[in-house]
Amino acid sequence: MSEEAKSVTSTASTTSGLTTPWTYQVSPDNAHPEHPRPQLTRPTWRSLNGLWDYVSRDASGEVHRGERILVPYPPESLLSGIGRRDEQMWYRRTFDVPPEWRGGRMLLHFGAVDQIATVWVNHQLLTRHEGGFTAFTVDITDVLRPDAEQEVLVRADDDGNRGTFAVGKQANQPGGILYTGCSGVWQTVWLEAVPATHVADLDLTPDLHGFDLVAHVAGARPGVTVDVAVAFGGEQVASARGTPGERLRLDVPDPQLWGPDHPHLYDVTVRVVDDDGTVLDEVESYTALRTIRVGRPGAESPPRILLNDRPVFLNAPLDQGYWPDGIFTAPTDEALRFDLDRIKALGFNSVRKHVKVEPMRWYHWADRLGLLVWQDMPSLPVVLDNPPGPQPPPVAVARERFETELRAMLHQLRNVPSLVVWVVFNEGWGEYDTVRITEEVKELDPARVVVAASGVNCCHSHPDSGAGDVYDDHTYVGPGRPELAPDDRRAVVDGEFGGVGLVVEGHTWPGEPMAYEMVSDRDRLTERYVELSTELEALARDRLSGAVYTQVTDVENEVNGLLTYDRRVVKVAVPVVAERNRAVIAAGSPD
Repeated sequence: MSEEAKSVTSTASTTSGLTTPWTYQVSPDNAHPEHPRPQLTRPTWRSLNGLWDYVSRDASGEVHRGERILVPYPPESLLSGIGRRDEQMWYRRTFDVPPEWRGGRMLLHFGAVDQIATVWVNHQLLTRHEGGFTAFTVDITDVLRPDAEQEVLVRADDDGNRGTFAVGKQANQPGGILYTGCSGVWQTVWLEAVPATHVADLDLTPDLHGFDLVAHVAGARPGVTVDVAVAFGGEQVASARGTPGERLRLDVPDPQLWGPDHPHLYDVTVRVVDDDGTVLDEVESYTALRTIRVGRPGAESPPRILLNDRPVFLNAPLDQGYWPDGIFTAPTDEALRFDLDRIKALGFNSVRKHVKVEPMRWYHWADRLGLLVWQDMPSLPVVLDNPPGPQPPPVAVARERFETELRAMLHQLRNVPSLVVWVVFNEGWGEYDTVRITEEVKELDPARVVVAASGVNCCHSHPDSGAGDVYDDHTYVGPGRPELAPDDRRAVVDGEFGGVGLVVEGHTWPGEPMAYEMVSDRDRLTERYVELSTELEALARDRLSGAVYTQVTDVENEVNGLLTYDRRVVKVAVPVVAERNRAVIAAGSPD
């Protein structure tokens, strides 16, 4: 870590004292330098992460000036160099545009800014984006200065969980199952130079024999074509040509299917070609061949989740995506991958991303490592159990914002091969119009499994609506034993169970540790996991299609992780837990 970075980090007024193995690898020169969008890449890009000028108003109303913040870490985090909760934030930096990048369009990308982002470039107001979990892009070409530094200014406004945006587990006053909030910029900010005619987006829809591709081309004109080449193991296996916006079919010979044991990926190159053969734009992407649905593997079988038309038991830990040094932002890309590596090593084949949306690189690692992802929509900050009829203005605004961000999340993550389950609501938090919203999700993405209400048994004010593809039970310590009629069309899962806690001295967050059940040492925690897993194995053999153990790491005062919050200690015997997890998967994945 550079001296400048140490100086910035040391100013953070954090009280946790917890670092991770990657904390001191972070510096202004290497703050998440990797390409942030692995499924649509070009060489002409540049990260704007690093030190930005920073002025803010904190939660008490005090204004702070003359500071610098390390982007993309939120101000609450140690790594940002700030270490406090801010509610109105101003970020400023300058940048140069290489001469060879001029002549096309210049795009400014934001991975995520919580909750409202307003962006100026060279004193010109360009956009206002709402929602803290989804990416947005600004075309800044027309306001660039010809021969001078460029200036970008971002204002972020964040009311936390007293406002009307989806927040998940973030809280202005953390405690219990709610954690430190995240304000402002918390994912990569980056520049990209693109030709005037360029691939703006791709739609990739796989099946067991190949995939459909639609290339959305900005600035397209008559005579422009789209050329697609597909490679596997460095050898081209398929190609297609069409027009911008046309659905192209790419059948793959000897298809290699994606799954947890064999996460095969196909490389995809898309070129935009002029009528004279000139390549106007070229992007790299990837996809995988797989299907996911609920069906009956046999006439007498209960409904099961089917991966590639075969039963699969989705055995997952709950993953909340919090870090003691970065809060919502992993310190490095290596750290981002670390949790997924540990999940695989512990014998799981799946992971539930709980009421948070991660950077695209997290999903990239899930794709490459072979983990089936359950993706939650972040919850609204209050339980909106209003009676039918006209709603108070804040409730109506919150619901409109929830649905807007839900659609944006569905669009942003639609091409991720590992993502197989959408979770719309969790335990009734902010739940409303369950059937309507679930049907909209199914309409927007008919090729994935949808959980309408995870933990529907926990919420008496929102009884089971019957919507979606999966009935989802939460029972602590559990595992739950949900009973449904034998002819029910939905699969059955234990969306949360476990929660057995162990305190590891020197690796805990300040405050009173909590868990659903506490044990005294590593051996007893491993033993309890074996006991719960043995019960789960019998349920998997019967009719259960998936289960989510709480949780992969401790999170702040919750000490029910398989790893400590700082990721320095694995709290269970890995070979024993891995063997049990694989036995459960085998029991619930009959041939």
